[in-house]
Amino acid sequence: MRELDACGIGFVADAHGRPARSIVTAALEGLANVKHRGAVAADALTSDGCGVLLPLPAALFGEGNGVATLFVKGPDPRAAVEAALAEEGFALVEWRRPPIDESHLGDLARASQPEIVHVVFRNADDRASQRSSADEIRAYRLRRTIAASPGVYVASCSFRTIVFKGLTPADHLGDFYRDLQDERFEAPFTIFHQRFSTNTLPTWERAQPFRMLCHNGEINAIQGNENRMRARARLGTEGAGLGPEELFRPVLDPDDSDSGKLDEAVELLTRGGRDIRHAMAMLVPEAWENATDLDPEVRGFYRYHATLMEPWDGPAGIVFTDGIGVGATLDRNGLRPLRYSVCEDGFVVCASEVGAVDVSGHGTVERGRLGPGQMLFIDPSRGVQRNRELKERLAAAAPYAHWAFEGLYDLPVGEPVQEPPDDLEFRQAVHGYTKEELAMVLRPMAGDAYEPTFSMGDDSPLPPLAGRPRPVHHFLRQRFAQVTNPAIDSLRERQVMALDSFIGRRGNLLAESPEQARLVHLPSIAIDDACLAALRGLDQDGLRATTISTIFAIPGGGAATGGALLEAELRRVVAEAAQAVHDGAGVIILSDRGIDAGHAAVPVLLATGAVHHALIRAGLRSRADLVIESGEVCDVHALATLIGYGASAVNPHVALAQAASLAGTRGYEALTPPTLRANYLHALEKGFLKISSKMGISTAMGYRGAQIFETLGLAREIVDEHFTGTPARLCGIGYAELEEDILRRHSEAYTDPAPKLLDQGFVRYRKEGEAHAFEPPLVKLLQEAVNTGSAEVYQAYRDHIAAHPATAVRDLLTVQPLGAPAPLAEVEPVEAIIKRFVVTAMSLGSLSPEAHRTLSTAMNRLGARSN
Repeated sequence: MRELDACGIGFVADAHGRPARSIVTAALEGLANVKHRGAVAADALTSDGCGVLLPLPAALFGEGNGVATLFVKGPDPRAAVEAALAEEGFALVEWRRPPIDESHLGDLARASQPEIVHVVFRNADDRASQRSSADEIRAYRLRRTIAASPGVYVASCSFRTIVFKGLTPADHLGDFYRDLQDERFEAPFTIFHQRFSTNTLPTWERAQPFRMLCHNGEINAIQGNENRMRARARLGTEGAGLGPEELFRPVLDPDDSDSGKLDEAVELLTRGGRDIRHAMAMLVPEAWENATDLDPEVRGFYRYHATLMEPWDGPAGIVFTDGIGVGATLDRNGLRPLRYSVCEDGFVVCASEVGAVDVSGHGTVERGRLGPGQMLFIDPSRGVQRNRELKERLAAAAPYAHWAFEGLYDLPVGEPVQEPPDDLEFRQAVHGYTKEELAMVLRPMAGDAYEPTFSMGDDSPLPPLAGRPRPVHHFLRQRFAQVTNPAIDSLRERQVMALDSFIGRRGNLLAESPEQARLVHLPSIAIDDACLAALRGLDQDGLRATTISTIFAIPGGGAATGGALLEAELRRVVAEAAQAVHDGAGVIILSDRGIDAGHAAVPVLLATGAVHHALIRAGLRSRADLVIESGEVCDVHALATLIGYGASAVNPHVALAQAASLAGTRGYEALTPPTLRANYLHALEKGFLKISSKMGISTAMGYRGAQIFETLGLAREIVDEHFTGTPARLCGIGYAELEEDILRRHSEAYTDPAPKLLDQGFVRYRKEGEAHAFEPPLVKLLQEAVNTGSAEVYQAYRDHIAAHPATAVRDLLTVQPLGAPAPLAEVEPVEAIIKRFVVTAMSLGSLSPEAHRTLSTAMNRLGARSN
């Protein structure tokens, strides 16, 4: 395992649920011993955040009482809290200020420190709480009501547990919160967490544990998880006994970290009636799809729940509790370490590293580590539960495997269309295909079943600066998890990757019934014409598919309308999609078939994003899934953008037709149309896995809707409306320009009776094609200037650059002098300046050994430094 960095997490527990002071002190010891996994500010007393979660001790807070821990940074919330208590049938016992020692805080931590309050409460009828699920549900509602008050963060609210956390160093937490030093504070288990702040800044609120778990890692699919949680038409909270739906919207706090949102999802599922082990297995499933040795009933459990909840994908080591038992689990790849020790006397430790807690003196010790997707749980009534026993118990709780077998519908697929259409050249031209794209991208994919390999880097102009129209997906750039993720190799780790998905009308998240599994199972995100035809032919309750055309009539004379036509067509497509959902469609097929001399199509990615986000805003998204039938899709990036913005599957019908047309041509004499089409789809799948694994996401369902892109050069109004939530660093092209591009491409395709695809030089330099930043004439001049030392040649090189079309943002900048140039006599000699140059090594994945040697040689010759 390659560990770049990680939070420190763990728990200490008694296997039989016996409370002891030694459990608390051992957990504080463990927390102090993982201090090195976080960072500390220059004041030495401000950390990234740390904390502990423990069962509520009656000796300190009173028998049968509950406690809400509040971080207050706004107006006095007392009146709002007391009103919320009364609404839930609780009475205020005490507004308690926990004793703290601020000498253990650094200046930065003290500057952001909230007012910390313990709200002690009990049942208004003076009945002592039995810490039952019903009481926890009421405390959950209370927590959500209080959290709506301005400036109030609820760190915990329960009859069972309490959280102590903050920006103190890990070895100072027990001194800062004096309650933790009280000898009466005993517990059967304690969870601890040392945060390592990577993607978000340290705050008191983001310190962990949260209310039910602590997490080491990143949920890379978080934006898709959040969108789909928001999109669920109904959660089923009333049927689950939680209360009105409005109280639980939004389920996930948009200001929370990915770990905080995972905690809120677990909280909802657990308070909604599922055992916490069940909830964790739903949210962070093991890699069940390709596991041949998995128990059939356990496989059925996962398959059924995949219809209810998409995986929260990414590297994750998680420690969790429902306030009664405590457990730990790993993500499907096992990309975070969790090691455990089970002692003879029932003392159990699980932590991110061995040695965090001393287990000497507890008898013989069984040591082990959690594997990918595995779970460990300490149940006071059953003791230590290992992964296999635990999962088999979950699977036996209901006939999940039977429900999945009976409910899921696998499409009967016939033979694909063999003959390419007569108007294939017109279709290619109108969808923006180029001669270069067919030769360098599509032909290798169809012939060899893999995505072609090019040299690293793209020196063609950014889409808004390009001299030729670019498709919308070129304006989206892939992001990648650059902070804490070990790399996933989608080839060698194919076992944990999954491309299939389940589509149709979703039921309530908190319900469990056979009807929940009434969905269509798609084996891949890239489907052929036969699969699409079978999908289109569905006409069963909840599984009916409706096709919505994205084509529109070209205005008279082909004149552009300033973007008004494109906007109107997007509104039409969105309205028809919403109406189809209201009419009972469980699958919406967006199709651009039917383009001819009088009709063009809305850009497929724009249409997909528009429908996806419009249905989310209307609360309809969970009632239908999107399948795309598009001639615009040719390469892997186009496919990834569609899946990233909500599509479940894509049928690239023009590319498939082109692949089939290669049969019998030079170099493809032995390949049949079905083989060529299958090869092309397989290449798309492999390329997609490469992209998703780069982001640390292993499943297509996790990647769907995750929007792991940034826009570059699209107008803010387009991004906000149709790619909502996507970072837009630079804006630019709007509806008017996109409409002009559509109409120009259509006109060029249908003006000539036999359109000829151009080699526009997007990949390779072509004299009459797209400009490139490092084109051969420029490189030739640079080499000549360096080799000859000629000032005239160097001036010619500078003139060439000055006259060169802009390809990057920096080309649009003008350097402004700060003032008069310094006299040469005051400038150090070249030799002295060069001594300050340093070239540092990089991984061999970034620079080859040859490049390292070349850089080192160059630095040695210059008299500079390198490592």
